[in-house]
Amino acid sequence: MTDKTVVMVTGGAGFIGSAVCRHLIAQGTFRVVNVDKLTYSGCLASLAPIDTSPDYVFHQADICDGEAMRRILASEGVDRIMHLAAESHVDRSIDGPGVFVETNVVGTVTLLQAALDHWRSLEGNKKEAFRFHHISTDEVFGDLPFDSGIFTEETSYKPSSPYSASKAASDHFVRAWNHTYGLPVVLSNCSNNYGPYHFPEKLIPLVILNALEEKPLPVYGKGENIRDWLYVEDHASALATIMMQGKVGESYNVGGEAERTNLEVVETICDLLDARVPPMSVKSRRDLITFVTDRPGHDRRYAIDCSKLKAELGWTQTVDFDAGLARTIDWYLTNEDWWAPLRAARYAGERLGTTTK
Repeated sequence: MTDKTVVMVTGGAGFIGSAVCRHLIAQGTFRVVNVDKLTYSGCLASLAPIDTSPDYVFHQADICDGEAMRRILASEGVDRIMHLAAESHVDRSIDGPGVFVETNVVGTVTLLQAALDHWRSLEGNKKEAFRFHHISTDEVFGDLPFDSGIFTEETSYKPSSPYSASKAASDHFVRAWNHTYGLPVVLSNCSNNYGPYHFPEKLIPLVILNALEEKPLPVYGKGENIRDWLYVEDHASALATIMMQGKVGESYNVGGEAERTNLEVVETICDLLDARVPPMSVKSRRDLITFVTDRPGHDRRYAIDCSKLKAELGWTQTVDFDAGLARTIDWYLTNEDWWAPLRAARYAGERLGTTTK
């Protein structure tokens, strides 16, 4: 047995999940149980920095498999759950919504029931300390006008895509398990994440790699849609804070307070790459920007008010957007061994689309 807090991280081979696993291990006070199905976006190479740690263990399992979840929770003596496992790519949800319902809704409900059974089996301080932390997205709130408004924890849900609808449903089920069964839960909703180990279909890594190879840079519509960008390592620290200090039944918004239009993000990447690796086929990589037909139901703007998290739990961002984006580009330039296999194997014969999440 260990005196360290045992945290089960679902989706720990994904972008945010792997950052959470690395962050928790670095603290030295946690034992991390990574549970991931290893779908197309799961990448164990993202856990290479910690995979030899005695405080880290990996289980390949599906959150829709209730018996597997119960077995892992019991055998590992889990103290807290951080639930990140989800289908998260908006374009994919438009093309095939069924898998989003299965993973994000059915999977969450299955995990909730397994967690409830596990919690009920605990006694004393372990039962009192147990938490189910559900990690969600700001997209459940719908969108905002370009020139006003901000998402707070009290904003009504108004999801726009199959992805955000499935996440909204999972949020509601988590709250229901708290209200109906007493399961001690906390929730968080985050803005767009970026940083190292980001799967290559998402906007920032897609643009970095296409621009590096001097390929066209597809941008939806006129690139006017606005997102709030949060450095993934800042998000990981926020999630650990919420898991340990968050009030049961409460939700916390996590944002980067760094709103940018999609076009501004793409242009900044072009400029930063030009300064590091001068282009060969064009004068500036901005010349590679290609505007494409907007996707259905494209949300205009997201903006997160994270003042509750700051005031109540004392968290704050440590990496501003410009520094974080430069750091991200430098990481991709020096870690081709991570992204090249993904780009080659996972996208063989598959469309590389644009995205804003």
